[in-house]
Amino acid sequence: MKAGDNPKAKSVLKKGDLIVIAGAGGFIAGALVRYFHEQGFTRIRAVDKKPLYQWYQHTPGVESLCMDLSFEENCRRACEDAAEVYNLAADMGGMGFIERFRIECLRSILINTHMIESAYRAGAQRYFFSSSACAYNVELQKDPNVRALKESDAYPAMAERGYGWEKLMSEMFCQEYWAERGLKTFTARFHNVYGPWGTWDGGREKAPAAICRKVIEAKDTGLGNIVIWGDGKQTRSFMYIDDCIDGIDMIMHCDKLIATPINLGTSYLISINDLVSLIEKIGGIKLKREYDLDAPQGVAGRNSDNTFIKQVLLWEPNTPLEEGLKKTYHWIEQQYKDRKAGKRTVKD
Repeated sequence: MKAGDNPKAKSVLKKGDLIVIAGAGGFIAGALVRYFHEQGFTRIRAVDKKPLYQWYQHTPGVESLCMDLSFEENCRRACEDAAEVYNLAADMGGMGFIERFRIECLRSILINTHMIESAYRAGAQRYFFSSSACAYNVELQKDPNVRALKESDAYPAMAERGYGWEKLMSEMFCQEYWAERGLKTFTARFHNVYGPWGTWDGGREKAPAAICRKVIEAKDTGLGNIVIWGDGKQTRSFMYIDDCIDGIDMIMHCDKLIATPINLGTSYLISINDLVSLIEKIGGIKLKREYDLDAPQGVAGRNSDNTFIKQVLLWEPNTPLEEGLKKTYHWIEQQYKDRKAGKRTVKD
């Protein structure tokens, strides 16, 4: 089998089967809605608690519902007649958000608890849960030169407080619904997804988008400096949005991965300092760096071990970081210019 032979939705579902996507007003789920619509699926139900005008993307021809999925009755409505359910709904953001608002992050467990039960009762064939690398044991992430994290490294459990524990517990729900009730569940642990149509300001943005915005602001204002959270030595891997969407589709339709959490991220490790340098190169500017050592900065290092995904799917996310960052930078730059000109942006 080659990577291109992996089953996907278009080879498993009928065009008229109902696909439900929770969290569709956000970055990743919004891209997933557009992806399935472009694949020719005619029945897509997109759900998010934000008012429609605040959705990052709105795909015409899709049933769009504004409902808070932390309430069970809303999950029942969302999952009615569903063939497949993709749960990407969560109250989350970048490190600044998940370190400051742990209760809000933990409360997202209500969403998955009600969504998976509702999907089961509705007779859905498959259920996808978007987990996170924050579920991994933090004791293994104290060195910027961290070894890549294997799926088994989530145990013994010592997840990131708040957000990480919510993800780990929700993974357990998915595994038990397969073991006890026979619902095919699939779980991907995302590693730092970035790209156009993502959050780029306001406190929920992640490092690539935040740094792009700061470089753009510095160029526009002429201040010539950039503030970096922490000492800049923290390391991460970053996955482009298109790779994430392809990965979700392949993981959801691979029966070898039923109730089996799997990494979905790149294995290219880079420090925040080097990430800043790369974005400076794209922006054509060199800035004076200031380090805010009191700012949230997360674990010292985190990377994805892709041995398992390459073994099962013969594939891994492969968009080069500089290529993805160029697209992201230019999109954020246009957003910045539009806002300055008084036009609406995805955050307004």
